[in-house]
Amino acid sequence: MLLRPCLRHKKVHSMTEDNTRTLGLIQQTCGDDPAKNLESALRAIIEAAKRGAQIICLQELFRSRYFCQTEDADWFALAESVPGPTTDTLCKLAGGLGVVLIAPLFEKRAEGIYHNTAVVIDADGTISGKYRKMHIPDDPLFHEKFYFTPGDTGFQSFNTRYGWVGVLICWDQWFPEAARLTALSGAQFLFYPTAIGYQEADAGEKEKQAAAWETVQKGHSIANGVFLATANRVGREDALTFWGKSFVCDPFGEVIASAGEDKPEILIANCDLSKIEQTRQNWPFLRDRRVDAYKNLTRLYDDPHA
Repeated sequence: MLLRPCLRHKKVHSMTEDNTRTLGLIQQTCGDDPAKNLESALRAIIEAAKRGAQIICLQELFRSRYFCQTEDADWFALAESVPGPTTDTLCKLAGGLGVVLIAPLFEKRAEGIYHNTAVVIDADGTISGKYRKMHIPDDPLFHEKFYFTPGDTGFQSFNTRYGWVGVLICWDQWFPEAARLTALSGAQFLFYPTAIGYQEADAGEKEKQAAAWETVQKGHSIANGVFLATANRVGREDALTFWGKSFVCDPFGEVIASAGEDKPEILIANCDLSKIEQTRQNWPFLRDRRVDAYKNLTRLYDDPHA
């Protein structure tokens, strides 16, 4: 079956105030002082809002350096409650600016229970909800299982002033099931706050790795007919170099805004919401799913020799 090229035979709607949303992605470097990292993020949020951003996403664990390179219990001191001091500050800022914020934090839920969490703050300064990272990696220099309990919020989207916002976090990027379930909850936007980079031993493969990272996410946008936005950190932190390259793509998988790989940036992208329906009408992947045939997806592996 040949896929029909989206929009080729249809009149493209012009963007209007009603169907356009402006996204802002904050790509930052992080230092040793969480207070200074927060201040830098606040300044970037204000600048993004001045440039028209309505939904603004910070990078994963934006208040600190990426501490998961080692297993050290001292880093648990960085964790905070949600709601807590950082969300209090961000709620006031969001309400004052009239913007939606996605704030990824190291959450202390209880003694001994910590999560990698993204808080969605609506434009009136209230918390719409939170997503706790579901897929937790344990790779060289990414020892997240030592710090984070796997999330229990499920895959969901949040109804905000500027649209339905779905949030997944970093390692979640590689799992199509997570993107699909979030889209099925009504998300118009999939946001991925991220901390991804390479170690020196992999420097020769970094371009291939970054290309695969972008490709899999563009696939999520196409398969689900949604806008997708990834905010990555940038710069060298101990043994890791974070490659930046934050980007936004439309439901057709076309990159409409992208950042560089070597410096902090505030990325602004205009999104025409009418493209969601246009794409889904021409590529009706959600319609043509065979949900009756997917029960084996709940198995870890369908062993043919069992």
